[in-house]
Amino acid sequence: MAGTDSELPASPSKPSVLVLGGCGFIGRNFVHHLVTNNLASKIRVADKTPPQTAWLNSSHKESFAKVDFVSANLINSVSVSKIFDDGEESFDIVVNLAAQTKYGCTDEVYNEGVLSLSLNCAKEAAKRQAKKFIELSTGQVYAGDKKASSEDAKVSPWTGIAKYKFLVEEELPRIEGLKYVVLRPATVYGIGDRSGLMPRLIVAAVYRHLQEKMKLLWTPELKMNTVHVNDVCSAIWHLVQHGEQGHVYNIVDKSDTTQGSITELVCRIFDIKHDYFGTVISNFARLNMAEIVDDSNDKHFTPWTEACNQDGLQYTPLSPYLHQELLYNKHLHMDGQKLESTGFQLTKPTLTEDSLREMLTDYVSTGLFPKSLTPSPR
Repeated sequence: MAGTDSELPASPSKPSVLVLGGCGFIGRNFVHHLVTNNLASKIRVADKTPPQTAWLNSSHKESFAKVDFVSANLINSVSVSKIFDDGEESFDIVVNLAAQTKYGCTDEVYNEGVLSLSLNCAKEAAKRQAKKFIELSTGQVYAGDKKASSEDAKVSPWTGIAKYKFLVEEELPRIEGLKYVVLRPATVYGIGDRSGLMPRLIVAAVYRHLQEKMKLLWTPELKMNTVHVNDVCSAIWHLVQHGEQGHVYNIVDKSDTTQGSITELVCRIFDIKHDYFGTVISNFARLNMAEIVDDSNDKHFTPWTEACNQDGLQYTPLSPYLHQELLYNKHLHMDGQKLESTGFQLTKPTLTEDSLREMLTDYVSTGLFPKSLTPSPR
């Protein structure tokens, strides 16, 4: 693709990069990717949470020691303007990984923490003539059908976050002078994951502690496509160089991951049995979904809290809590061919037991996962 308009112009020097939301799950991994691969001439990270209180592991702490961190509330347009200031120069690349990522918030919270935040940042990037603005969206914008969704598939967001992420996508083309690309990932997992696959690992640990069989809604065929955070980080940088102006790209691994394949892995790790309620009973349950989910979360939360207290873990960002938005009968089934056609290659093409164990090991080593619930080695 050399010489096309979609590529970043060749430069003898490395670009300067501004990472918005750099202390979050994907953000910390992306900063680590930039630092360890020596990709940027300068890296500034902006986040409302400082690195000192962001639960970083030792490797990520080392990377953050080499960047310029600025504390900022990106909902405030004045704060956004300040973080873009870099003397007489402007940042070449702006990567927006900031957003309200908690499920089940009000429209007001998402309007401010997703839509307003992203548009503030995008408008400032256009004003500063950034060479490329990368916006991280979500695969949850698709309709949730069984068929794999390519980038032009039907859109019908089924979570609050996805609803407002798609509103951002619709607004970006209206910002004059903005050179942007949108990336829609499947369920992201890896070191630092708290809300993708990690809650399912925690729930499995709880069931081992309770010595009970784990039962799940719906069926094992429910699509829950995945992608490793390392591949998301590589894809972001790949699109900085090769992403076409205004285009949307899916990123998903080759696992064709389902609820069944995830459950098989987590149950193997914790040596527990599982079963499914099936579609008929689950449809009845859907009539009282909020109550059933609350009861389930209560059941998981008590033994989790007891294990944390027993092991002396006073503070941890981890929780077995699963919001009902993540338990809908909605398929997350995505097609990643468009990104691959640009020359991108996955480094973690399949979801493996080793990758999930790596997540657990990292949290145990940082003192954020109780050792008493840690699975036996393979």
